[in-house]
Amino acid sequence: MQEPFNGAVFAAQLESDCAALRLPLDHARIDLLLNYLAQMLRWNRTYNLTAIREPEQMLLHHITDSLAVVPELAQRLAGQPASILDVGSGGGLPGVVLAICRPEWQVRCVDAVEKKTAFIKHVAGVLRLSNLEATHARVEELEPAECDIVVSRAFASLHDFAALAGRHVKPGGRLAAMKGHPPEDEMQALKDQGAWQVEGVTTLYVPRLSARRCLVWMDRVEGGANEG
Repeated sequence: MQEPFNGAVFAAQLESDCAALRLPLDHARIDLLLNYLAQMLRWNRTYNLTAIREPEQMLLHHITDSLAVVPELAQRLAGQPASILDVGSGGGLPGVVLAICRPEWQVRCVDAVEKKTAFIKHVAGVLRLSNLEATHARVEELEPAECDIVVSRAFASLHDFAALAGRHVKPGGRLAAMKGHPPEDEMQALKDQGAWQVEGVTTLYVPRLSARRCLVWMDRVEGGANEG
């Protein structure tokens, strides 16, 4: 089926974005990202996976925006194989992008909306991503997953994210929340919770995007309240 955008132009743009992010990806990975984008555009016509409709905007606000966290996660994981849980994944952001970029990461996407996890399963099959799976469930209903990193993008407040998803982080693991501006009020509410704390806030650079982005890292408070 013909791509709903100019593949050569979009490939060149992705290569430029990856170079700006210092994220080397070979042509095969670029092609997988573009195939994912094409699948999202097609499914979105019927299933309304995202409010963004234009291919150029999807590329920037979904694909490149998700690519921005890959180097940060890779640095934390020091090149080692890892298990990653993407909570409230929607159409697979950032989970599908993580799975494409890093085959050594086992990525599980969780969402409460069945059509969205059905889409991710479809993508995993079409793109032959053996390291990607999707689960239709509320994250608080899952058995503890023992993951190295649990990540979210536009999912919930830091407090709610930690309360709902913290139990899926294995000892020594981290929660990582993708945010816009550093959420000072949310960080204070998390501190008041007592079970999790902000370990650090990484400013994210997203090529071609003027809006601010950051990644909030959280770890367990030693001897803290038994929440999450």
